[in-house]
Amino acid sequence: MEESSQDVSQMTSQQVLCDPAERKSRKRLSTLKIFIIALSFAYFSKALTGTYMKSSVTQIERRFDLSSTHVGLIDGSFEMGNLLFLAVVSHFGAQLHRPRLIAAGCLLMAVGALLTGLTHFFMGFYKYDTVIQVLQSSNVSIPACVDPLKTVDMPEIQIEPSVEDNKGCERESSSHMWIYVFLGNALRGIGETPVTPLGISYIDDFAKAENSPFYIACLQTITLLGPMFGFLLGSYCAKLYVDVGYVDMESVTITPKDSRWVGAWWLGFLISSSLLLVSSIPFWFLPRSLPKQGDETDTPTPPSLTLDGAESAQSSNQTIKLTEIAKGFLPSLKRLLGTPTYFLFLCAAILKFNSFIGLLTFKAKYMEQQFGQSASRANFLIGVLNLPAVAVGIFLGGLLMRRYKLSVVSGAQLSFATSFMGYLLLLLQFGTKCDNRPVAGLTVSYNGTQSVSYNGEMLFSDCNRDCSCSPNEWDPVCSDSGITYVSPCMAGCLNSSGRGKNTVFHNCSCASTSYPPGSSTSARLGQCPHAKDCTRSFTSYMAVSVLSSFINSLGATPGYMVIIRCITPDLKSLALGIQTLVTRTLGGIPAPVYFGALIDSTCLKWSIKKCGGKGACRIYDSNMYRIIFLGLITCLSGTSYFFMIAVIVLLKRQFWKADRDIELQQRKASKESGIMAQLETQEKSGAGSTSPKLSSDKTDSTGVGKDLEG
Repeated sequence: MEESSQDVSQMTSQQVLCDPAERKSRKRLSTLKIFIIALSFAYFSKALTGTYMKSSVTQIERRFDLSSTHVGLIDGSFEMGNLLFLAVVSHFGAQLHRPRLIAAGCLLMAVGALLTGLTHFFMGFYKYDTVIQVLQSSNVSIPACVDPLKTVDMPEIQIEPSVEDNKGCERESSSHMWIYVFLGNALRGIGETPVTPLGISYIDDFAKAENSPFYIACLQTITLLGPMFGFLLGSYCAKLYVDVGYVDMESVTITPKDSRWVGAWWLGFLISSSLLLVSSIPFWFLPRSLPKQGDETDTPTPPSLTLDGAESAQSSNQTIKLTEIAKGFLPSLKRLLGTPTYFLFLCAAILKFNSFIGLLTFKAKYMEQQFGQSASRANFLIGVLNLPAVAVGIFLGGLLMRRYKLSVVSGAQLSFATSFMGYLLLLLQFGTKCDNRPVAGLTVSYNGTQSVSYNGEMLFSDCNRDCSCSPNEWDPVCSDSGITYVSPCMAGCLNSSGRGKNTVFHNCSCASTSYPPGSSTSARLGQCPHAKDCTRSFTSYMAVSVLSSFINSLGATPGYMVIIRCITPDLKSLALGIQTLVTRTLGGIPAPVYFGALIDSTCLKWSIKKCGGKGACRIYDSNMYRIIFLGLITCLSGTSYFFMIAVIVLLKRQFWKADRDIELQQRKASKESGIMAQLETQEKSGAGSTSPKLSSDKTDSTGVGKDLEG
């Protein structure tokens, strides 16, 4: 008996293994999981590339000698390319081979990132303005304060561009190369278009209804890792010199904290391009459609989804769909925007998204200019402190919604409360500041008194008027008095010692005017550091910033649920699509541009291009920078709260009325059930009476029913 039972069990297991239906089910399951894994990696790669672009804003600005306004325009080109094809791809992409469209999108993103990175190789070596050239001997003395007419035999001194340079400025290889970065970023935006909508719809179509939210949640969780690694990659690349491997680092006289330093920004784009290319490969081999997860039979997917071998039917169905959509779209849009709750929430979302994009784009630069941090350290801190706090906040916000089963009104109140608390913490950042670095002729006078000046004439003083210095120079030196001078010439230095980064200038006449007599009048390369109390201010700023990021993100999920639940179910998809379209159009594109323009207004010293015109800013008025940057963010966020309060009031009225109607219906139903029960009792008690009596009872019950209906 035991042997026969073992044989039966072995035969049963073999039958299960050899059963074609079981194998197909496992194959379908594994194929869907492969798609989810591949899509998760694609999400991670595109998020990493996008945040790396944000982290490289300062490097691109300096490398291409651009203003913050131009860099904001380049950053917004991603949204331009994305929105250009979003509607078309979202509609027609669902009728085509979705995995291959996603593969093509990833490939196009890889090409865009590659084009952005390859721009570096189309240009020559990076040249920054400095009085110090490569010196073969440390004994060579550089007389900074000299008459430029007497420097013909001194090729290492370069004060004014030569006539040959001016003639060749039109042939400058880097003059318009930023256009390729713009195009590469726009291509990346176009390529990103099919990834999100088609990937989510593919999972939702072929996964079980109960599994779909879990798969999408896994996608979003993995996506949050992308920005963290993007900023960490930006931190690493910003440490490396732009021409690393091609120049002798001993000849580089600037440090990562110098405003002329450019990191290896191109390296990160090549790495992210490789990741995007790898992420596109699996999608080329995935099927157009899968049977619904959990189906017992291998039912073929309807032609309306796959469109295999039915091109004529496809064209006719597509024409019908387009006609129906054209007829129903405008009324639906009018009905959606006519919903006061949704419209007011959309206005609030636009303002919040503007402040978020402006903060994300220029936060690292703000940390550089306000607290004297290098671009590498600023990106690193954002990646390891701010973004993990945001990820935890989003997760806990969703957990709160699920744990306490918050209603729409409660969700809106939670979103408002957390956002307003973050807003109050943002106001505290006005107090975490560092004073302007003392730069002679810009933030202080030559005798050391505080005096911010945007006038180039203030760079000259009696101590350097005989030096014939150029006001366009920027090669700062730090005196022992703690005052920075725009150049060794402006400091009135007569000779020097050392070489490279270790060059020290001596007998600086301007340094002696602001220092006690008899003290050292030497100056070393580079700007003077901030005061010691600036370190404490920066620590306070980061603590407030991380806490604000966490509290703000707590309300992200409840706020998202408000959009879904405040409208009728048939308008849900349209509402989410319109919100994405409007916020990215009115927030993602203009915000970096006008934030950059306002930041440019605080610049004290611009670099000058060879052909003339302003280049990148070398130093900002940090006090005005802080007031404008934080003031604009608080203004946008503060205005959005007026709309949010109106949304909460409308939601309370809407759901209070709905709850009251439900309560009235319940009372009416209970009253009807009580009357019907009473009538049934009367019918049972009068079952033995005569038929006229029954007829009378029936007439009475009919009358009662009519009274209830009335």
